[in-house]
Amino acid sequence: MDVLIVGAGTMGRWVGDTVDGSITFADVDEAAARDAAEAVGGRTAPLDPAADDASYDVVCLAVPMTAIEDAVARHAPRAESAVVDVAGVMEPALAAMERHAPERERLSLHPLFAPDRAPGAVPFVRGAAGPRTDAVLADLEAAGNDLVETTADEHDGAMESVQAAAHASVLAFAIAADRVPSGFETPVYGDLRRLVERVTGGTPRVYADIQSEFDGAEAVAEAAARIAAADADEFESLLEEVGAEWTDGERAIEESTDSTPRASEEAGEPRERR
Repeated sequence: MDVLIVGAGTMGRWVGDTVDGSITFADVDEAAARDAAEAVGGRTAPLDPAADDASYDVVCLAVPMTAIEDAVARHAPRAESAVVDVAGVMEPALAAMERHAPERERLSLHPLFAPDRAPGAVPFVRGAAGPRTDAVLADLEAAGNDLVETTADEHDGAMESVQAAAHASVLAFAIAADRVPSGFETPVYGDLRRLVERVTGGTPRVYADIQSEFDGAEAVAEAAARIAAADADEFESLLEEVGAEWTDGERAIEESTDSTPRASEEAGEPRERR
């Protein structure tokens, strides 16, 4: 399987290292493309489709989410069979694939981890299934990843909480709080400090793109204002209300993952997995 990966950043490299095939990288940074290709025994191609006579079984777009629609329009014609993306926003990616690659297999993936923490959960949506995208999914699963089939709406809606609100909350804590002397750190403060270190240790542009694409920060600001305006009784009630809601939610999740998947696995059909 010949695979062209457009984007030689960390996520593109992860794809090249995980998918079994003849790998080619194209990137605006030619040196990055060469380094990525050397790491997997692959080759490079021009970023400009007009300068490349080759075609590929699969074109995988590992570009920022703000660039995914333009990337699909530009590079989908280079694919013989399938177009795949790992941009992290699914509805615009799949809509662009349907417009520009209606006759090809289409697959949107979102690894929910930094590549250096692989393997992990990988939500995916099949725009149009087929043998090439099935092979990509099989390679991801063989590498130990947990494949979770979803819909574009469900995924993008979840990212408002999982990414945008979560990141905004951590950054808000870092802005609002002060570093404290050694010995004054509580367990909660320590956990939050470590989360600040993780978030700020990432790529700022990636986090900025997430805030631009998904709502979340405004809800965090409204919640902070509600907390700040609460008197002692209101704060106590709010804490109890939120605690009950999240405890019930965790219990429902545990019951779902502990029972339903096991029953379906006994039938030979693992739930939400390939």
